[in-house]
Amino acid sequence: MPRNHRPAKSVRVLLAEDPRRARGALALLLGMEPDIEVVAQVGAGAGIADAALVHRPDVVLLDLDLPDGSCWTAAAELRRQVPDCRVLVLATSGRPGHLRRALDAGAAGFLVEDGPVDDLASAIRRVLTGETVIDPALGSG
Repeated sequence: MPRNHRPAKSVRVLLAEDPRRARGALALLLGMEPDIEVVAQVGAGAGIADAALVHRPDVVLLDLDLPDGSCWTAAAELRRQVPDCRVLVLATSGRPGHLRRALDAGAAGFLVEDGPVDDLASAIRRVLTGETVIDPALGSG
């Protein structure tokens, strides 16, 4: 099968990440997965729920360190406005309390973002089956 062939139903992902980072790198890496499609990228919390309503992603990858500090607000808004969308919070490190806060905000998982893209792709697929995904480096929180 050609690498650029996509199945009839790809997992639709909205990427909400700090624009000060290497914007687009994660989208590019995820886009190489045959069953994952990054449908939108947002750099601030204020536009995340609106973008989710427009693009209807299956999963939102939500950067804990958004520049406006809106991760938790965005997670709650997504849960309220787009309840079928699953949220994975990505963090630069597993700081105490953040795992519990992510789960309390309705996130389906919490991952340290510097892991292999294969692990992230697997986590995206797993949350769609109803699993709660927690980075193994964080233990049980």
